[in-house]
Formats: sequence, C-alpha cells, structure tokens
Amino acid sequence: MEPAFLTPLYERPGPWASVQVDTGWTDESAAARRELQARDICDELAAFGCDEATGAAVYEALTARPDGADGAGRAVYAAGGEVVLDQPLSARPPAPMDVTWSALPRVAPLPDLAAQDPVCVIACVDRLGAGLEVRMPLGGRDAGTVGGREYPVHRTGRADWSARHFQRSIENTWEHNAAETAAAVAQCQADTHADLIVLAGDPRERAAVHRRLPEALQDLVVETEHGGRAGGASTRLLDEDVDRARQEHVRRRADHELDRFRSAHEATAEGVPALVEAARQHRIAELLVRPDGSDNGQVVWIGPEPDQLSVRRSEVRYLGETRPEPARADDALLRSAAMTGARVECVHPAAGDDIPAGGLGALLRGPYGDGGRT
Repeated sequence: MEPAFLTPLYERPGPWASVQVDTGWTDESAAARRELQARDICDELAAFGCDEATGAAVYEALTARPDGADGAGRAVYAAGGEVVLDQPLSARPPAPMDVTWSALPRVAPLPDLAAQDPVCVIACVDRLGAGLEVRMPLGGRDAGTVGGREYPVHRTGRADWSARHFQRSIENTWEHNAAETAAAVAQCQADTHADLIVLAGDPRERAAVHRRLPEALQDLVVETEHGGRAGGASTRLLDEDVDRARQEHVRRRADHELDRFRSAHEATAEGVPALVEAARQHRIAELLVRPDGSDNGQVVWIGPEPDQLSVRRSEVRYLGETRPEPARADDALLRSAAMTGARVECVHPAAGDDIPAGGLGALLRGPYGDGGRT
C-alpha cells in the first residue's frame, strides 16, 4: 500500500476520532441500523472524551451515505469538528467494530481492511478487435474498444487458388487486429499503471494478442476462456477468474516482500526499539505489518513530527518535544512511513511463522535518508 493518502491526517493536531465499521447492509432495515450504529459510536466516543463537534461530524458522515455503496465497510477519521478522511474498506468488513479517541489516528488496520486489489486491464478479444475495461480496487470503468479491420475475417472451405488467396487475407486481417489490440492493451496498461492484464476470449485470438505484447508485460498476463464481446457471454465466470487472479497477485506480492525481508539481513529492522530508531533517521523504505503481531499495540511516545518518537517518555524530550503523548507503535510507525515516502505491506506468513518478529518489520534505506534503497 502507498500510504500517501494518509498524509492529511498528519497535517493537523489531534486528538482523533477513528472509526472502522461494517457497512455491508442491503436489507430494508439498513437505514435504521445505520442510525443506531452511528448513535452508539458517538456515545462511545463521548465516553472516551471526544468533543461534541467532532462527534457530530462523525455522526453526519456515518448516516449521510447509503450502506453497501462503498463495499464491506468504512473508516472515518475526524478531528477538530471535521471529518478529514472517509475511506472505503472493500477488502472485508472490520470485526469487531473499532472506535478510538487518541493522539494519532488509528490507521494500522487499513493495510489489512482496505482494498489491496491490483489495478487490472481486461481485454475481451475476438477477431475484430477487443473491448477494454479497467478494474481498480473500488470499482471499474470502460476503457474503450479496439476496432481493427472488419474484412475479411471468416475462413472458406473452398480449396482453389482464389480461396487460398482469400484465406491468406483472412490470416493477415487476424494478425493485424491482434497487433492493434496488443498495442491498445499496452497503452492502457501504461496509462493506468496496471498490475495485471487479463485476456479473455477464444484461445487463438487471445494467444495472438499475448504474443504481441511487449516483453516487459508478459509476466503480468493471465488468460481466461470466459467472457467475450458477443451478446450473452458470461460475465460471472469472467469476474470469478479476475478476482482469483487479483487475489493470487496480492498473495505473491506479500510473499515476495517477506522473501526480501528474510534475505536482506543487515538492511532490515524488527522489534519496536530498532524500528523507532530507523524511523527517527527516516530510514524505513518499506514497513511490514502483520495484523496479529504482539508488538503492534506496544506504547511508544510521540511528538507532533513523524520522527519524534521513542520507546521511553523521557527520550522524546531530547528530540525537542516537552509534552510527549502515548501512541500505539503500529500507528506511530505508519505515520512515519506515510510522511517519509515509505511503502506499507500487510503480510500474513504461514501459521507459526513469527516474521517479522512481533508483527512489525522494515526494509531499510541507506543511512540518514541518502536515497539508496537496499
């Protein structure tokens, strides 16, 4: 996850109301349940010490938009009487509901709850060209069509010279259309920075397009026999194949980051003290968060700047802050990652595999933010 979208949360002081809730209701009682849920959340915030204006802003946000419109859930962050971020949670609903009032916004659940689905270009290919679609974590959009040549495209059963000449023309048309489609798919991938390309349609046509894609894109391609541009083509099976490909991509990416972490040795940090030291020096290039980590909720002490954090309260005073506040280690390190251009990766190692130790780890840059990533 690129945490840059979180930076507005760190550009103003707290304390913060942070709410992650399930919004996947679609039955007739959804409106009443939403109202009751919002009231319960605001009562809980008030009990924590939340001011009335901030509680009212959270209530308005939770009741203003229809349930189910944003996927599985929502994360709402408010301070000073204003909602600063209202983030859909399309990966899965939060369980249980999470409501906090704290010095830092409670953002650590987001890498696991928010959509991590890769951007995907889908091309439904036939002999005349293709229909293109782009699917993003929170929805999709039509990306146009590739027309190609329309004549001739059908084979003949005749065996005389004119028929053979006609069939060569057909082959040329197919090849031309495949090249046009491949060029359009490659351009769409470049425009959207897509992580995956799904080619759907008849085996011959999609294979021809696959061959003509640039070498750099070959590893991004998944083929499926489901879907097409013809009327009545099944979209359900295509959707299932696309979802499966995106989930596999997320799993491979997380496994790859864990492998990098295991092999980087001295260019890694794990455990809260080492990570706090790396954050002070702006050395975190990629923060790895395991949702079940035992260290995630460890208390650290913070000042208003992302590099003002320490394991002991007395140390923050030496960093220029006379009134440090307590915060969770995972939230403090995510603030540092967001404000120093680091990536965040949610990882789920195999059962019993304590990597990174305690649930928090990092791949490091060179010392003192020299720009070199190891």
